[in-house]
Amino acid sequence: MANKITGVNGPITGWLDGHTYLIGLMAYPIRHSMSPTMHNNAFAKLGLNFAYLCFEIGNDKLEGAVNAIRTLDMRGSNVSMPNKKEVIKYLDKLSPASKMCDAVNTIVNDHGVLTGYTTDGIGFVQALKDEGISIKGKVMTLAGAGGAATPIAIQSALDGIKEIRIFNIKDDKWEQAEKNVKTIQENTDCKVTLTDLADQDAFKKSIAESDIYCDATGVGMKPLEDKTLVEDPSWFHKDMVVFDTVYAPRTSKLMKVAQKAGVEHVFDGIGMMIEQGAAAFKLWTGKDMPTDYIRQIMFDDENK
Repeated sequence: MANKITGVNGPITGWLDGHTYLIGLMAYPIRHSMSPTMHNNAFAKLGLNFAYLCFEIGNDKLEGAVNAIRTLDMRGSNVSMPNKKEVIKYLDKLSPASKMCDAVNTIVNDHGVLTGYTTDGIGFVQALKDEGISIKGKVMTLAGAGGAATPIAIQSALDGIKEIRIFNIKDDKWEQAEKNVKTIQENTDCKVTLTDLADQDAFKKSIAESDIYCDATGVGMKPLEDKTLVEDPSWFHKDMVVFDTVYAPRTSKLMKVAQKAGVEHVFDGIGMMIEQGAAAFKLWTGKDMPTDYIRQIMFDDENK
């Protein structure tokens, strides 16, 4: 019998019965996540018998939680911080991109065999494709080397970007940045370099020569919403793409600077967030997520 499910955006119709497939999200903290709203509305829209729930899980409980995927015959789970690397030791297989990133954000359970994937980079590339922009043969300046920057760099290299110029401060992510460079050099034809973000002259020059500038740091997001790595609009040129992985606030300070420069293609992280979810959705269900519908009910209504 059909049950009515009430989501953040009002009543939606779906199925919750003895045949419902369960999908989880394992992270800590996690109660702020928008993923349950996205996936449950998508399941309901397509009439799929799935349910998506959050589980507040850190590294200390992760092994038992992953074992529960098999025990409960869950279809799979998303994984977020602090578990993206730690979870690998408990899985049976990894996708090529996950191996290169040394991180997993999506687990698929096929009859007890757990395979790890990373869909964040797919989300970035697809978000640009949705806007009619291909990364093939392009030059990108990428700020950051953490949780979002790594899969963006790896997937872009795999999908045919010509050159990636990574800039990062010499913090605890520097070692990861060096590893990303080595991985890309060994596995793709992409040219890749790493430069200390303290070298502002090199940073400015790189942006000026790039087709794409992507900020994959936490700058611009709370509590740094009044900050940006690029303060001067003259650093940008109008024909480039400026992409900020931040989606709250909706218009980051970086985006405002780019808009002031007259940059034609300026994007927030909402498209990436939806498309990384859509890639996971496809892995679990074999169906395409109704992304236009999800964007409308989750985000477009905010501006009405």
